[in-house]
Amino acid sequence: MSLGEPRTASDQFTVITLCGSMQFRDEFERLDAELTLAGHVVLTPTALPPSRELTAEERARLGYIHLQKVAMADEVLIVNVGDHVGESTRREIEHARSRGVTVSYLEPHAPD
Repeated sequence: MSLGEPRTASDQFTVITLCGSMQFRDEFERLDAELTLAGHVVLTPTALPPSRELTAEERARLGYIHLQKVAMADEVLIVNVGDHVGESTRREIEHARSRGVTVSYLEPHAPD
């Protein structure tokens, strides 16, 4: 496809939302670059400096925005390094499944 041509369904990009603990920030950055270079649109959690303290309102807003990113996705990729899946990530998984969004895991995952 060249620039300016209308896209057809087979030309659409897959939208992948990354979910998981930001303690794995390096893995999020690696996956974002790798998946984007492979031709996907990648949505990630907002990465703030560890020194940035959030108010309860800011934390709630960021959580809501990330759930919207989950809803916009064709697929959610859980960044479960060491099979770590926290409470927020579980909520995101439930949200994805309730919307029929495919959920996959970076590493093998023991079913909940």
